[in-house]
Amino acid sequence: MPKKQFKAESKRLLELMINSIYTHREIFLRELISNASDALDKLYYSRSLSDGNTGISREDLVIRLEINKEARTLTVRDNGIGMTRDELENNLGTIARSGSLQFKKENEDAADMDIIGQFGVGFYSAFMVSDLVTVESKAYGSDEAWRWQSKGTDGYILEPCEKAEVGTDIVLHIKPKTEEEDFDEFLQPYRIRELIKKYSDYIRYPIQMDMEKSRMKEGTEEKPEYESYTENETLNSMVPLWKKNKSEVTEEEFDQLYQGMFFDYEKPLRVIRTSGEGAVTYDAVLFIPARAPHNYYTREYEKGLRLYASGVMIMERCGDLLPDHFGFVRGIVDSEDLSLNISREMLQQDRQLKLIASRLEKKIKSELLSLLTSDRTAYEKFFTQFGVPLKAGICADYGQHKELLQDLLLYRYSGNDSDDYTGAVTLAEYAEQMKEGQKYIYYASGESLPQLRRLPQTEAVLDKGYAILYMTDEVDEFAVRAMGDFSGKEFRSVSGGDLGFEEEDAEKEDSAADQPLFDYMKEALDGKVKEVRASRRLKSYPVCLTADGEISLEMEKMFNAMPGGMPPIHAERVLEVSRSHPVFPVLAGLLETDKEKLAMYTQMLYTGALLIEGLPADDPAAFSNQICGLMK
Repeated sequence: MPKKQFKAESKRLLELMINSIYTHREIFLRELISNASDALDKLYYSRSLSDGNTGISREDLVIRLEINKEARTLTVRDNGIGMTRDELENNLGTIARSGSLQFKKENEDAADMDIIGQFGVGFYSAFMVSDLVTVESKAYGSDEAWRWQSKGTDGYILEPCEKAEVGTDIVLHIKPKTEEEDFDEFLQPYRIRELIKKYSDYIRYPIQMDMEKSRMKEGTEEKPEYESYTENETLNSMVPLWKKNKSEVTEEEFDQLYQGMFFDYEKPLRVIRTSGEGAVTYDAVLFIPARAPHNYYTREYEKGLRLYASGVMIMERCGDLLPDHFGFVRGIVDSEDLSLNISREMLQQDRQLKLIASRLEKKIKSELLSLLTSDRTAYEKFFTQFGVPLKAGICADYGQHKELLQDLLLYRYSGNDSDDYTGAVTLAEYAEQMKEGQKYIYYASGESLPQLRRLPQTEAVLDKGYAILYMTDEVDEFAVRAMGDFSGKEFRSVSGGDLGFEEEDAEKEDSAADQPLFDYMKEALDGKVKEVRASRRLKSYPVCLTADGEISLEMEKMFNAMPGGMPPIHAERVLEVSRSHPVFPVLAGLLETDKEKLAMYTQMLYTGALLIEGLPADDPAAFSNQICGLMK
């Protein structure tokens, strides 16, 4: 039988396929199983449509796997529609021709059709693991059977053969083991079962294989003896939970699916079932974890949902389906509409995928809002684990997600003594309980709640009866800047240059006479502060630090803590002095009597203000000596 040659472009594509396109050789089995499933679908639907009641039952259709270790062969057998000589020639002789795609186009009105194969491409993935591929096929309604055989790019032969039953057998001669590749794994039944569970568990037809098992011999109960036996086993579960009606699936089944699929010892905090029709069709089940994975806040964490095309897994983590701010969500998306390019693992960034991602983002937001209103305790637990990525999402992409995410934020605040998020408020709740005449949303940023509760800058705000949001995450300041305002209420930091209510005070103290004192104190600090001025925000503290300009004190700390050797960034620091504190007359008197001591006191007050802010002292040794000097 003369050997036929592939077309030139097909030969080049085959070389590319075998050597570089697929990054995981194991997916060859997924491709062949998908093709077998297509063949079964074609038989069931095409014969039903054209012949009426043919006596073909879906229960009779099956995919069989057979391993022969001695011959080094793995066989994928189906009793589907089979292929004629011309179909073998057309579908296997030209790479990237899809018999399944053509069939679907010709039968667009067939209900419940689930043709997923890209036979001309997926089939050739077999050459990644085998050095000889033999296909024997007998088409439904034909008396002839044909054999197609190839060793790869050197061409193929096509000849008649004997085959009793309708369907297709694909026999792979597995390559020998090398130092680089252990091809023997594809001759191990346990490994084949593992691949079926991973990629093809939800193929609608049973995938069966003989599995060796062990059992106790009869009559050996007192002194057990065991024997091996072979049993035909169905390797796939066939019907995914997300395809079943809600009434057919229990909460426990979804919990088990989540825990088994994502290796979490805890049940999910929330299960989200959703689907889409119209412009894009999909089914999805999403899970909100009860706690962050151990590597969630590291570079090693990889976001993404498991992506299936009609029950066949094509990506274990499809990051394009989740925005970073919802990267903690886990789950499965199954769609019949996704466009696939030359391999199923290389998904095109097409319109359908973007539509699914957009709808999932909105669904996740609505479910989190529902959790917030229906189970506040559960939401507080969620926010403890995943509040930071929500805030980071507000900062990302120039704040374009703020409208989506700001309703999901929780903040500890001055009206609550809890150290966790119990009793925390949303921005909407804060706005609802603002005092009459309050123009701004006030917040304080720092490293810890105890620090913020003792912060001198909060005194005047609290004295007016205004609540203060406490922000202890590094990203908080940036999120507030990205939001700018909430419901028309501008955010104001208690450490900012302007609290926005000084002008409303009935009595304003004239500090012009004290300007020489402030000028000297600024000089004594030798460029460490932009200005020294009288403070209207202090009550019981002598001094505090605030910042003018765009860089806050907290932002300064965060920027300077980043690795990379960048030049340090400094806020425009202002030392504010309380004119009503007992220390002020002492400072004013020293301006006339002992400027050297005034300079020392100024430095000590400045260092104290730094420490209250959580900033390091410029010279701890000098500060200690100054304190010791006062004790003499």
